[in-house]
Amino acid sequence: MCRNIKTLFNFEPPATELEIRDAALQFVRKLSGFNVPSQANEAAFERAVEQVASSARELIQSLRTTTAPRDRDVEAAKARARTAARFGTAP
Repeated sequence: MCRNIKTLFNFEPPATELEIRDAALQFVRKLSGFNVPSQANEAAFERAVEQVASSARELIQSLRTTTAPRDRDVEAAKARARTAARFGTAP
């Protein structure tokens, strides 16, 4: 599950709210062990997702670097090449 959490810092264009929330959702799913919580746990689950997203947003906005922002398309191409090398599929 956590393999789906992508690096969000230092990209151009910057991470969107949806990307931050999706990463928070994956993190909370991993911690809780639930893909979809029961009705009894739904409120706590959603509250945790919002709190993690808020913390992630604050972290990303406060980080500083001197390196140039990475290009999403270039990074996606590198990931496809790694997958092809690992699993022997065509990119």
